[in-house]
Amino acid sequence: MPEWTFLTNHAHVLLCLAANADLRVRDLATQVGITERGVQRILSELELDGYIERQREGRRTHYRLQGALHLRHPLEAHKQVADLLKLGRRA
Repeated sequence: MPEWTFLTNHAHVLLCLAANADLRVRDLATQVGITERGVQRILSELELDGYIERQREGRRTHYRLQGALHLRHPLEAHKQVADLLKLGRRA
């Protein structure tokens, strides 16, 4: 794993969920390269601020991303989550 990346773990979680909205916390942790507890914290923060919605479907959780919301940092606040997700699909 590199020492640093251009995107935060929050962005990585969003990109993973955009690719597969039914990922388990364990799978998210593996893909992002952080602990399950770290993923749970990020999911809670994203849900609290309205960036994702969780929906239980049996034993699984389905995540719905809110692409119309704006990014949080002042430098990119003019962009929406959907813009970030489009960037991720090009990779």
